[in-house]
Amino acid sequence: MDIATIIGFGSAVTVFIFGILSAGLNPLDIVDIPSILITFGGATACTIMAVPWQNTLDLGKVTRKAFREEKSDLIGLIKTLVSFSEKARREGLLALEDDVNELPEEFLRKGITLVVDGTDPELVRNIMETEMSNIASRHSAGKGWWENWGALAPAFGMIGTLIGLVQMLKNLGSGDASAIGTGMAAALITTLYGSMGANMVAIPIMKKLMRKSEDELLVRQIMIEGTLSIQSGDNPRIVKDKLASYLPPGERGVLKDEND
Repeated sequence: MDIATIIGFGSAVTVFIFGILSAGLNPLDIVDIPSILITFGGATACTIMAVPWQNTLDLGKVTRKAFREEKSDLIGLIKTLVSFSEKARREGLLALEDDVNELPEEFLRKGITLVVDGTDPELVRNIMETEMSNIASRHSAGKGWWENWGALAPAFGMIGTLIGLVQMLKNLGSGDASAIGTGMAAALITTLYGSMGANMVAIPIMKKLMRKSEDELLVRQIMIEGTLSIQSGDNPRIVKDKLASYLPPGERGVLKDEND
C-alpha cells in the first residue's frame, strides 16, 4: 500500500469531521440523499459520457495504482545496464542473448533483444520510444477520468444548489420565514459535496496517478538510453555517468560510492 495516499486521505477525512463537530453540527446534518445523487451521480454520468467506455471499465484497476506502492530500483537498473555494457564490449553483443530472459522487465527485454538481433539503432530507438508513448497515452487516459470528474463535481454541486434555491423561493409563499434558513442550508449542501468530492478524492487521485506515470516513464527513458549506449559500444564508465544524470543528486552519490 502507498502509505502517503492512505495517510493523506485519512487525515483529510479526520480534519473534515473534526471541523463539523467543532462547528456544533451533527455529521448527519450534512447528509442529504438528493444532493448526493445530483452531485456524485451527475458528475459520474457526464464523465462516462466524456471519456471512452473502456476508460470507465478500467477505472478500478487504474485507481488501485494510486493506493499501491511501486518503488523503482533505478540504481539497480543502472547497474544492470552497466554490467551489460561491460559484457558487450568484452564478448560482443551476441553474448547478451543468454542474459535477456533473466530480465524482469519486458520493455528492456524487447530492447536488448532488438540489439542482439542487429537491428538498426535508429529503428531500436523508434520502436522503444513508440511503445513508451503508448504507455504515456494509457496513463493519460486513466488519470483523465478523475480529472474530468474533479472538474464536473463542483459544477453539479452548484446545479444542485440552484435547484435547492428554486425550491426554497417557491415555498416562500407559504409565509413561513423559518423555512428560509432550512432551505438555504439544504441548498448549499450540494456545493459542499461537489467541492469535497473534487478536492478530497478526484484531484488527489489524479495527481498521484500523474506522479506514478512520470516515475514509470523515467524508468523507460533510462532503459532506452542504456540500451542504445550498449548497442553503440560506449565505455561502461560513460554509460554509468550518462544514466546517473537521470537520478536525484543524492542517489547519484550512492551509485558512485557503490562503484568506487
